[in-house]
Amino acid sequence: MVRNKFWKKKIQFPIIRMYRHVTARRVILGALFFIITALILGVNFNAERVALKEGQPSPKDFFAQQSIVYESQALTDQARTEAEVAVPPEYRVDKSVLETVDKQINDVFNKLISLKNSAATDAPGEPQAVSRESYRAVLGVDFQQDTYAALNEASPDSLVNLAAEIKDNVRRYMRDGIQKEAIPAVKENIIQATTALPVADNLIPLAQVVVSALDFQANLVFDAQATLAKKEEARRQVAPVVVTIRKNQKIVGKGDIVTAANIETLQHLGMLRVKSPYARFAGILLFVMVMYALIGLYIYFYRREVYEKDRQFNLLGLIIVTTLVIAKTVSAISIGGQAEIAVLVGYLVPVAAGSMLISILLDNKLAIFVTVILSIFVGMINGGQLQFAVGALVGGVVGVFSVSRLSQRSDLAKASIYIMLANILTIISLGLISKMSWVGLLTGSGLAVSNGVLSSVLTIGLLPFLESAFHITTPIKLLELSNPNQPLLKRMLVEAPGTYHHSIMVGNMAEAAADAVGVDSLLARVGAYYHDIGKLKRPYFFTENQLTQNNPHDRLAPTLSTLIINSHVKDGVEMAEQHALPDVIRDIVRQHHGSSMIGFFYRKAIESCEKEEDQANISPEDFRYETPKPQTKEAAIVMLADGVEAGVRSKQKLNPGKMEGFVRQVIKDRFDDGQLEECDLTFKELDIIAQAFVKILSGIFHTRIEYPDSVLKEIEKGKDKNGNPYPKPADRD
Repeated sequence: MVRNKFWKKKIQFPIIRMYRHVTARRVILGALFFIITALILGVNFNAERVALKEGQPSPKDFFAQQSIVYESQALTDQARTEAEVAVPPEYRVDKSVLETVDKQINDVFNKLISLKNSAATDAPGEPQAVSRESYRAVLGVDFQQDTYAALNEASPDSLVNLAAEIKDNVRRYMRDGIQKEAIPAVKENIIQATTALPVADNLIPLAQVVVSALDFQANLVFDAQATLAKKEEARRQVAPVVVTIRKNQKIVGKGDIVTAANIETLQHLGMLRVKSPYARFAGILLFVMVMYALIGLYIYFYRREVYEKDRQFNLLGLIIVTTLVIAKTVSAISIGGQAEIAVLVGYLVPVAAGSMLISILLDNKLAIFVTVILSIFVGMINGGQLQFAVGALVGGVVGVFSVSRLSQRSDLAKASIYIMLANILTIISLGLISKMSWVGLLTGSGLAVSNGVLSSVLTIGLLPFLESAFHITTPIKLLELSNPNQPLLKRMLVEAPGTYHHSIMVGNMAEAAADAVGVDSLLARVGAYYHDIGKLKRPYFFTENQLTQNNPHDRLAPTLSTLIINSHVKDGVEMAEQHALPDVIRDIVRQHHGSSMIGFFYRKAIESCEKEEDQANISPEDFRYETPKPQTKEAAIVMLADGVEAGVRSKQKLNPGKMEGFVRQVIKDRFDDGQLEECDLTFKELDIIAQAFVKILSGIFHTRIEYPDSVLKEIEKGKDKNGNPYPKPADRD
């Protein structure tokens, strides 16, 4: 016993006290959802923790655990390197080499002409021969006697002309460039070509001697810059190599030499030990933290009720985590042997199921925002591929729009059709962009259909459990409660038919008014159906259920009658709890009278006093309902519809003008009595509500034709006023 007290005091009490704190509870649950989400995403990146090195034998067989499609940097680099190597070197013509040759030719002939001019100066008037040795010194090579004779006979002009012809001949052979290894052959060709020069025949040998004495250099040189540009262009022309890996495909076998491409594939599959796995997981944690922070900020600023209500907060986190678990499971399914087909399994992830559940159970706008986050997570689960994130986003948003006006469960089946069509169009468009084959497009379309069906099945299957577990009232639940075969409504119809009819009328009025002011008309109608269920405990104490003139209140004191009338609200709340009616319906049952006065019995109590001083002892507060005032617009509308319907029924022969005046008077009385202080109805909305009430009541209590007594008697006899029998129903057209 002492140990138990110590345990509660030292261990349990601080934990329980901390958990009971609202902020601490939200932090704990939020951290739990955050960690689960990070683990779901992080498991992709650490499937196996094995270290491999390029060029070393593999220690085991590696098989792909999922289908992926990625751009291989290793294979792309290899292909680009091969393209670069295949580029031939680029050369350019070095003009300076030809200029050097021209200079050599000019120098030779200038010296020859200078020798001849010098000889002429030394012996004016007489031709003076230049010595052979002098010519040999200029030419640098030996030559024949006839060449020597030609030199002596040649005039300076003929030598100038010969020099020009030799230069032209050399240019013809060198202008396109010659490589070093081709110099001997080109020089020989130039020498041979001198025989065709347009000069004197005796000068041809001289030309050949001059050419043979020239120092030829290669003028076709390697152009490093142009070659590099060609190689870079060749690399750019190589498209990225896209690798498709299908599930269970063998990446590398045991003992095989590991290549860079093998390592890259295993890295994309998340099967290698990264240098810093903690850094990678820290990145995932940070990313998930940012996403959850965005959701938290959105909830805090735009959907504060989700933040303030633990049930809705927990429900949102549970739907997000459940959707990611399903996405992870679906992504691991193998759908075919072909890699292009197997990789499409990401389109099967039913994000729309989570989107629709959030939309139905919480809020449409919140559902769209969370769908964006879920789509990003789905893209990460499927290897970071954008097309799966886009497909999930489109399907989820269409799912939200499909159930935004949900009125029956069959609408969920219709939603699946819309999701199918949206997914098919998305997958086909993305497939055409990525040049997917027709087989892939057909398979993707089939997955789109399966996605729509799976999303609806999951939504229909999970919705009842989530409704019950988190006490969320959906339109579908309200529609089920409006069924006349519901136990309470069926019992009311039998045991309190007047109350049942009154509730139906109030429901019609409340629905019309709620729809006119833009609030939940379905909730208002269903709340009105159940607002008086407490009368089932003592139905004969309420006027609408009294079929005879005998009123039990005639024999009771006004205070006791007030207590009985007042108790029908408490009885109604208890019956609602016993039959597990939603909280929103219980609130309407509890608040539909507010703290208004039971005026009939208050006046009866006043009238029963014989002395005026006795009237002063009667407190109006003793004749008021002891229930809270309406907190929502729907509850306030039900209160007003209840008072108006009961009051109008008690009036006789109301014309439209008087009816509208009476309706507005009832609403004004409730307003003046302070019954509408705690709801958000505005004056404009009260006017709209009054108009809606009048419209409904005018259709019910419309004027009828008053037939003369003679006509009524003839109708009873089955004849018209001329004595002709009325046609039988079968004879009427």
